[in-house]
Amino acid sequence: MDVHGQDVNVAASRAVKDAIHYNSMPGIRSMLPGGDINNMKVNIKLAIPQDLEQLDPEQIKELIPYGKVTVEVETDGMATTSGIFLDDQQDKNTLMYVVNAAVEVGY
Repeated sequence: MDVHGQDVNVAASRAVKDAIHYNSMPGIRSMLPGGDINNMKVNIKLAIPQDLEQLDPEQIKELIPYGKVTVEVETDGMATTSGIFLDDQQDKNTLMYVVNAAVEVGY
């Protein structure tokens, strides 16, 4: 979520970090070819409310340190009012962007 600034990259990065922060896959190496974590395939699905053309997929890929990472984007998510416009937060309007992220791991 990006409450101020209406930046889809900030909102998407936070969504991905939240998605991976609460998960652990301690046995993943044993399931990957050669036991190599870099053989992992990671697909990030993002539901973004608007400004899709401003998303930098490379910035999102950098959040995942291992494997081959792909990013899929869907027009979805939510843009809702924060109730306040703050110049010092680089607001363009009173919207906050809520991005949903799913991080799929396989090989």
